[in-house]
Amino acid sequence: MLELALKGGRSYWAWVAGLLGLIVLGLVCYSRQWELGLVVTGQSRDVSWGFYTAQMTFLVGVAAGGVMLVLPYYLHDYKVFGKITVFGEFLAVASLVMCLLFLFIHLGQPSRALNIFLNATPGSMLFWDGNVLSIYLILNIVIGWKVLEAERNGVAPPGWVRGLVYLSIPMAFAIHTMTAFIYCGLPGRGFWMTAILAPRFLASAFASGPALLILLCLFFEKRGLLDVGSRAVQSLAVIATYGLCANLFFLMCEVFVAFYSGIPEHTDHLKYLYVGLHGRGVLVSWMRLSLFLLAAGLFLFLTPKLRRQPRWLAVACLFVFLGTWIDKGLGMIAGGFTPSPLHHVTEYVPTLTEVMVSAGVVALGLLVLTVLYKIALTVKR
Repeated sequence: MLELALKGGRSYWAWVAGLLGLIVLGLVCYSRQWELGLVVTGQSRDVSWGFYTAQMTFLVGVAAGGVMLVLPYYLHDYKVFGKITVFGEFLAVASLVMCLLFLFIHLGQPSRALNIFLNATPGSMLFWDGNVLSIYLILNIVIGWKVLEAERNGVAPPGWVRGLVYLSIPMAFAIHTMTAFIYCGLPGRGFWMTAILAPRFLASAFASGPALLILLCLFFEKRGLLDVGSRAVQSLAVIATYGLCANLFFLMCEVFVAFYSGIPEHTDHLKYLYVGLHGRGVLVSWMRLSLFLLAAGLFLFLTPKLRRQPRWLAVACLFVFLGTWIDKGLGMIAGGFTPSPLHHVTEYVPTLTEVMVSAGVVALGLLVLTVLYKIALTVKR
């Protein structure tokens, strides 16, 4: 079916050419990092994880969000999602490709990532996270491809595919749970050391993932590529609403516990992110914007008259997706490192090199998504 991706109009090839240009630019910037090392990034002794790790964390959530289509469709026979389930699986594939690439570029030598598999250390959360990410990627590639191939041939998928689907559901929860365990298992970082971090990660994933899928479905309908149906879109909106409510509730719980206990190891991180600490607060405006976007998105979701209008629904989904990205893609990592265990504030700002390398990784992920979606849309038409 790969030949279907080689057929397209002028706008399709212009989009592909733009993505290839960004990929080349990202490779050029990465060659500089390869030569000089991570000194070209904004990371330091106090902030040793930065923009790359934050994007990986966020994209794991986007990948896990696809299970909100798979679970109702396969376990509860919710046929409304029949047209778009494969798009959730292919979105997970593209997201996981980006996740693993962000992991590789964060390492001084990408070959070191092989140590996760060659030198297994079951006591390390990195070992489990690397394995569940790889397994979930393979599962979604096989499931999505075989289901689409069966649809193209007008036959039922092989029986063993359903077994892989059932395996992929707990794996979707595991990928973000293991990612959270990497952070909350570090005793010297009060911001991350909370049992509610994994549930909060999953809640944000079940809001941002469906929100992005809704935006893609609305784009398909506007361009006349696929009639998804309003019922499927509205069902996804309800799922995103529940996920967003849970995410904001968990955040409120963390704020209450931190400030009611009054323990500086917990309160200072939140102060730094939302009001500033010791005269430093480079992320304050971003984090306040995140809260505004999430609150505004929740208001639009909870207003049925607005939620049923495609334009306002798109605005709500965009707000939720961007608000979650700021929270996890900017604040989660830097906020955990700042202040340091000695309460020194070393601020982190990604450099232009980091941003351009990240843009190249995202462009590659979008290229994978474009090819997979082009094939899927062609088959379904």
